Amino acid sequence: MPTGNVRKVALVTGGGQGIGKGIARRLVEEGTVVVIADIDGEAAGETAAELGASCSGVAADVADEHAVAGVMKLVLTRFGRLDALINNAGIAAPHAAPVELLELSDWNRVISTNLTGVFLCSKHAVPLLRTSKGAIVNIASTRALQSEPHTEAYAASKGGIVALTHALAVSLGPDIRVNCVSPGWIAVDDWQKSSRRKPPALGPADHAQHPVGRVGCPDDIAAMVSYLISPQAGFVTGQNFVVDGGMTRKMIYAG
Repeated sequence: MPTGNVRKVALVTGGGQGIGKGIARRLVEEGTVVVIADIDGEAAGETAAELGASCSGVAADVADEHAVAGVMKLVLTRFGRLDALINNAGIAAPHAAPVELLELSDWNRVISTNLTGVFLCSKHAVPLLRTSKGAIVNIASTRALQSEPHTEAYAASKGGIVALTHALAVSLGPDIRVNCVSPGWIAVDDWQKSSRRKPPALGPADHAQHPVGRVGCPDDIAAMVSYLISPQAGFVTGQNFVVDGGMTRKMIYAG
């Protein structure tokens, strides 16, 4: 990563809302130039306007290779460099259904966005990141490690991201470091675009499920991402960091 007076440039996919917005805000506050690529162009533009001149937004579907290549070309043309790629874009399954009723189209949509999108963005960012000796951070989920019923597509996509992370780290090192963050329960209701924004509906029981005593927020994930793309993480690659307030370590017995 560059030092001195050279400003870093980061691309955050799915940065218009939720966790991605939190990441974009943190990086802008730290002096990074941020490009948000989001399938929701309205959300990308609104967040870019909120974050000021150091942030710009573009509408793009990470499952579309032509669109991804276009975003990388835009970054190169406008800024001449890319120092960090944050693969955050993702969707939940359109319809929760038992596996025997899960439509192939629904499965493919989730895998294409959540997993193939990480592959495509990484593929097309590699030439820029090799030049800058940059870093990739993939956003997976604790759903890669545990599940609720009828979440096969989402769990598979997030588990795939964890595996893809260490594969990329081995293939792209030493020039590019690649790590993964698996968020747990992160409240994002008040991090949506203005037309969808609302206060989180959380009660004491929700917070009490976490050993740290609270549900997470986008800032919790943004802090880890900031570290992972920084020089301080120069000896860290191929890892999956679970940021969940300890929830996946808590044993729960019914009755």
